[in-house]
Amino acid sequence: MDQISDPSAIERERLDGPAQPRRRSWRTALTGVIAVLALAGLYVGFGFRGGGQTAAAPTPMPPVTVSQPLQREVDTRVGFLGQFSAIDRVELRAQVGGTLTEIHFKDGQIVHKGDLLFVIDPRPYEVKLEQAKAALQTAAARVELANTQLSRAQSLRHNEFATQETVDQRTNEQDASKAAVEDAKARIRDAELDLEYSQVRAPFTGRIGARQVSIGSLVAGSRAATSPTTLLATLVSLDPLYLDFDMSESDFLTFARERARIGGPLANKVVLGLSDENNFARQGTLDFVDNALDRSSGTIHARATVPNPDLFLAPGQFARLRVAIAPPAPVYLLPDSAVVLDQSQRLVMTVGPDGTVKPKIVTTGDLRGGLRVILSGLEAGDRVVIDGLVRAMPGTKVAPQDGAIHYDATADGQG
Repeated sequence: MDQISDPSAIERERLDGPAQPRRRSWRTALTGVIAVLALAGLYVGFGFRGGGQTAAAPTPMPPVTVSQPLQREVDTRVGFLGQFSAIDRVELRAQVGGTLTEIHFKDGQIVHKGDLLFVIDPRPYEVKLEQAKAALQTAAARVELANTQLSRAQSLRHNEFATQETVDQRTNEQDASKAAVEDAKARIRDAELDLEYSQVRAPFTGRIGARQVSIGSLVAGSRAATSPTTLLATLVSLDPLYLDFDMSESDFLTFARERARIGGPLANKVVLGLSDENNFARQGTLDFVDNALDRSSGTIHARATVPNPDLFLAPGQFARLRVAIAPPAPVYLLPDSAVVLDQSQRLVMTVGPDGTVKPKIVTTGDLRGGLRVILSGLEAGDRVVIDGLVRAMPGTKVAPQDGAIHYDATADGQG
């Protein structure tokens, strides 16, 4: 009766009774989700552990091209920067004065030895030549008269109708008249020389510069050059040309020691290339080394002679040249692209028998035949990566493919 009459107990029973099963249902659902996730993890883990060989394809090894270094005997060369200069250069100046009447060339053209370039009015010198010839005739006539008078005086002296003094006087007159003839002949040669110099001709074959005078200009000239003369033009020779350069003291010492060791000219031949040329296809001959070093720069002047049959080269141009300072020695050659610069070291990538990439430190020289000289750090049997260098990481494995290294003789000035 008391339980029924207690409404709060009835309410609690009504409220608490259904709530208990609801809590159990959420708990059961959460436990199921966790179990499913665990099974899924076990399946995935099992799949990776047990089926990894079939789930992902193996990564192929990157291909690279390899080759053994090219072996060749090359001489040790040093590069310099030189400048061309003309072997012959002359300023064409008037040696006689007068009015310029003719110009027989175009500015900048090639002229040949003996070509007529300028003509100065020759009429005054023609008049001078005629006067000298007339003076010679006068002197010759006086010689004839002196000879006749001397002969007569000697005959009279022989017959004692004339004194010895008269004979001596006539002899003196004869000698004076002969001297006058020689003087007249010299004046003729002088007048002929002036007349010849009224025509200015090219002293050698070369390229003439711009004319400095015009037709009608009054030019001053003097054969003795004791007074200012008029500059007409400049002329330079073009074939061959000099190539002047300066050699450092250390390079000169190496060069001189090797030349003294072999007992003859070491570097008669030099190779050169212009500023827009990638190879050294031109050749020259080293024919002069100065006799003293410049104390201010520590260099010694040297000079090569370069043929220029097509007249393409011009004085004042610059060129890169290489001079042999040591005799040929065996070295290895590789493409320049196969050498990697790592800070201050130079490396090449080699491939071992198992395909593993291994770097090697090398010492390099200059370019020969389009290839980089390797002075040390390599062996003849090394397989060097010459193509695909970006795929050859040290310590990784690659798929090497055989390649070939080609020597370009024309790039070395030997073609």
